[in-house]
Amino acid sequence: MLVARRADRLERLADELPTKAHALPCDLAAEAPSLLGQLADPGLDVDLLINNAGFGTSGPFLEHDPARDAEQIRVNCEAVVTLAHAFLPGMVERGRGGIINVASTAGMQPLPYESVYAATKAFVISFTDALHAELRGSGIRVLAVNPGPVPTEWQQVAGYDADRVGVVPGQIPAEQVVSESLAAFDDGRRSVIPGRTMRWLMRATRPSPRAIQLRVAERLYRPR
Repeated sequence: MLVARRADRLERLADELPTKAHALPCDLAAEAPSLLGQLADPGLDVDLLINNAGFGTSGPFLEHDPARDAEQIRVNCEAVVTLAHAFLPGMVERGRGGIINVASTAGMQPLPYESVYAATKAFVISFTDALHAELRGSGIRVLAVNPGPVPTEWQQVAGYDADRVGVVPGQIPAEQVVSESLAAFDDGRRSVIPGRTMRWLMRATRPSPRAIQLRVAERLYRPR
């Protein structure tokens, strides 16, 4: 079951996949309850929920559109919780299943000029960690995926130039994020940072005091 806003892209993807796939156009910022109604098929069991929908905003917080930031919180946070509530009970009843929540390395520290986006991803990381602990031994696996820079449309939607993937090194393709994430899920891990460079960078900066992390991040992410 493929869910996103643009039906044409979903249908093309459904045709390309080597399995039966259904395209369900839905804007999760406003229509998550209607999506649950479409999935209420008595013969349909959701064994794996992948919460990958999300977007970001950038620039000084005082210049953000308040409505856009509220929409970002609904997609990046509220939809993740809503869909987990919808599908976890069935997984627990069957004694199998899993959730993969796509968070970000942005959620591992506050990011000036991506303040709301980083905060939403910190929420996803915390929520996923808690679910992983609660569901230990239930047969349900829960994984947080924390990519660094990946060349997608995220940058353009967030207001960056098309050629600006990220201000930190370690860019990897989306296909690598997928393969490393599925391997981590199969291993029953709680979280994964795809890409060797990003894993090294996050481990190297983790011991730094928060004040130093903030000063460095502010300089890196400051608008040109």
